[in-house]
Amino acid sequence: MRKVAILGIGQTPVGEHWNKSMLELAGEAIFGALQDSGVETVDAIFVGNMLSGILEKQEHLGTLIADWVGMRGTEAVKIESACSSGAVAFRNGLIAVASGEIDKALVVGVEKMTDSLPGTTTAALATAADADWEIIHGLSFVGLNALIMQRYMFEYGWKHEDFASFSINAHANGVHNPNARFRAPISKEQYLKAHIIASPISILDSSPIGDGAAAALLVPADRVFSIEGKPKIIIAGSASATDSLAVHDRKDPLWLSAAEISAKKAYNQAGVTPDNIDFFELHDAFSIMAALSLEACGFAERGQGPRLALDDEITIQGRIPVATRGGLKARGHPIGATGMYQIVEVVQQLRGECGETQIAGAKIGMAQNIGGSGATIATHILRVE
Repeated sequence: MRKVAILGIGQTPVGEHWNKSMLELAGEAIFGALQDSGVETVDAIFVGNMLSGILEKQEHLGTLIADWVGMRGTEAVKIESACSSGAVAFRNGLIAVASGEIDKALVVGVEKMTDSLPGTTTAALATAADADWEIIHGLSFVGLNALIMQRYMFEYGWKHEDFASFSINAHANGVHNPNARFRAPISKEQYLKAHIIASPISILDSSPIGDGAAAALLVPADRVFSIEGKPKIIIAGSASATDSLAVHDRKDPLWLSAAEISAKKAYNQAGVTPDNIDFFELHDAFSIMAALSLEACGFAERGQGPRLALDDEITIQGRIPVATRGGLKARGHPIGATGMYQIVEVVQQLRGECGETQIAGAKIGMAQNIGGSGATIATHILRVE
């Protein structure tokens, strides 16, 4: 298998883009990645998306996007894996290039969510859960995460206020990301007074939906040469794993088994341990998921994820910075695009393009994208070569 590098990246701001179609958003990110890489055409396009069929009444998205960006005839496919669609599409593009079958793979994650009524969007998101055993009982995703968080707090003795630092850190970093949906800091007082959606989860524990797209161009590593200000970024580790869709079917509902499996595989491929990771773009769709991810990936002991946030170890200057561009909480969570936003943000950090939230000397970054409430999890490790 060939080593693969990321040659170019592109993204749109996350927001309520009522004046732009899903195709326009995808096109902006794609053309951004092509311009960044100096490439005009590709061999294949991989599209990460979850909700186009439900909210946009449009499937066959890979072919539609290929045509839209002027690449009619190019191999293209849409990949759906719930909230992990972006990272799973990225992994498929990586495998295609690494195998030697494809030389230039363009991966784009895109989602258009805000044109639909809130109830419609919430119902669409719930399709990532188990239809027969969860959705049928009226469970939403915030409801599922609230149950997990309630149990976590009961088992380990944490209070709701102990999770505040996850959101405060994300918003502090999002201030400096021009593509983030929320670019304002929040205080602990605001967190404690926030409206409860599903106890104990409040609006400030939850990432916002949004419209957006992010893209990356993958090529064989031996065809990329470092230039001043733009180092070669290698995909050092890539793995995906699954668990049951239904939370109650899991051996341990407070442990992200798929995160542990995929992270360990990615660590092994990259030849690193958690101690070697300079920063971690985790999937903080809800604050409880941030804590569980840190534990499953080896950054914190079981039941001690909130301690890292309370001790400021997740800040830009901390031991394992997370959500360095705002994370899902402040940048926004345009479902099928989220995994690709994470990849783009890791590349930006490794290139030294993050301004006020730049991590000094960052050489190895990790991104982890979660589908459902932990059912599909893809982990990627990128490094400067």
